[in-house]
Amino acid sequence: MQLVVLGSGTSVPHPERASAAHWLQTRSGTLLLDVSAAAVHRMAEERLDWVNLDAIWVSHFHLDHVGGLAPFLFGTKYAPQTQARRKPLTVYGPHGLEKLFRAFDEANNYGLTKQPFPLAFKEVAPHSSFEILPDLRAETFSTPHTSESLALKLTDAHGASLVFTSDTGATDALADFARGVDLFFMECSFRHDKPTETHLELADAMRLATRAAPRRVLLAHLYPQWDGVDLAAEAQKLWPGETIAAYDGLRLNISA
Repeated sequence: MQLVVLGSGTSVPHPERASAAHWLQTRSGTLLLDVSAAAVHRMAEERLDWVNLDAIWVSHFHLDHVGGLAPFLFGTKYAPQTQARRKPLTVYGPHGLEKLFRAFDEANNYGLTKQPFPLAFKEVAPHSSFEILPDLRAETFSTPHTSESLALKLTDAHGASLVFTSDTGATDALADFARGVDLFFMECSFRHDKPTETHLELADAMRLATRAAPRRVLLAHLYPQWDGVDLAAEAQKLWPGETIAAYDGLRLNISA
């Protein structure tokens, strides 16, 4: 599997960090992990095959994670590149996803479900297990961020695994969910003195890493207070494993 970071930042406008979106290339297809408004053009900037994207995962309903869904489908409805596409696109997410999408769609009668290709929405509950792409197994875990927010564990046919937390507060159960994965992909919104319990600061993330014992950690969803700070060096003081600071355009191979 290969992960491409499209947006390592947050809802705060930043000259170098777009808001949350990540492209996962697997042997059996492609999956977009969260879909901020920036994702629509970042996929093109990275020369990714957005025309044939197989699936989208929405972790929760904050706009910096789902705000690009309607614009993306507005684009695919009319783009010359997608008019010959016939394979389905499936959007996965928590309960309430389809209701939220309908609200976007009906705001101006966009008709976003009338695509050149089949479009499906699949809502999943916490502690679900399902095949999100052929030979790519997914499991979900309810996180302490919003009432609907879900972390996602992905495991391919060769045993390579990652956990994508998206936005979350700290809980030991999340580390248990991620135990031993090849990549523990966490948010790390704040360096210290976080203003809310529903996000992570560095000490939280490294405590979860210590408990989960993954092969590697990737930290994203970085607020501007991280600007000019060597995140990996700061992480090394708290956990001896490999910690990678996400940046827009980072490409990371994930193997068992």
